[in-house]
Amino acid sequence: MRIIPAIDIINGKCVRLSKGDYATEKIYNENPLEVAKMFEAHGVKYLHLVDLDGAKASHIINHKVLETIATNTSLSVDFGGGLKTDDDLRVAFESGANQITGGSIAVKNPDIFKSWLQKFGADKIILGADALDEKVAVSGWQEESNEELIPFIQNYMKEGVRYVICTDISKDGMLQGPSFDLYQKILNQTSIVTSSAVEKIKLIASGGISTYDELPRLAEMGCEGTIVGKAIYEHKISMKQIEKFIMQS
Repeated sequence: MRIIPAIDIINGKCVRLSKGDYATEKIYNENPLEVAKMFEAHGVKYLHLVDLDGAKASHIINHKVLETIATNTSLSVDFGGGLKTDDDLRVAFESGANQITGGSIAVKNPDIFKSWLQKFGADKIILGADALDEKVAVSGWQEESNEELIPFIQNYMKEGVRYVICTDISKDGMLQGPSFDLYQKILNQTSIVTSSAVEKIKLIASGGISTYDELPRLAEMGCEGTIVGKAIYEHKISMKQIEKFIMQS
């Protein structure tokens, strides 16, 4: 299972929110590159970079932060937050994103999201399926849609999606443990039969990670990756522990 530390950006700074509430913003570092380099120094190969300003504004804003990290580290970056147009996507990829995550766009403008899948392929486009009470949330989690989480993922698997990041918003930033039951349900109920095999979704668990012991449990369940944010910044999980997990994986 891949460990994917998160850097969330507001005004160019590394922050964390609780349950997606912008009023709970806490700045952890004014230099995201410094944080990214610290991750890299401990053996981390992947980074989840979220443009929270972009998510609120519905267009890419913090692409310079992405470019700085991509240029000065070897981290493979998945980038999300406010990607709504072909031009947003062009800027993200030109700025060094290896993958992009589309959440709100997949709900509000599925035709555009499907066109990205066709143009760039399933390895480049991640479905962001963030939910509250198993209903998909959009617009930086400021709105709840009518989309039911499991059917939403199933439908996009039929369109070619293979990577899904799922955050249980009620858990995010709360340091109370992830939604094991929800992830197990997703893993059990999402698969697609191809001509050669039954393909399972590559599920990246996100939200609520609070202790090291949760990581091997998520791996055993079959999660392809897990995003770790506040637990690192609040020193609930040490970088030495992250390094150890990566070396043993």
